[in-house]
Amino acid sequence: MNILKKALATVLVFAVGMTGVLFAQTTAAGAGSEDFMDSNGKIYVVVAVIVLIVIALFAYLFYLDRKIARMEKEHDQQ
Repeated sequence: MNILKKALATVLVFAVGMTGVLFAQTTAAGAGSEDFMDSNGKIYVVVAVIVLIVIALFAYLFYLDRKIARMEKEHDQQ
């Protein structure tokens, strides 16, 4: 479970760090690209793909954590 906590903390630090970069790009030059993505509805596809990737990563980390914990438990019993 310790690995999962470290991974979650890393992702949270990364996400908080990236919010400043993402908000900094909302200038007049970037407004045209936002309108283009929003008008075609593609922004929702991009967000959905990113959310799917993050969920898959967390699921994989959870799977690995359980597998490692099970292996440690078997090793301790021997």
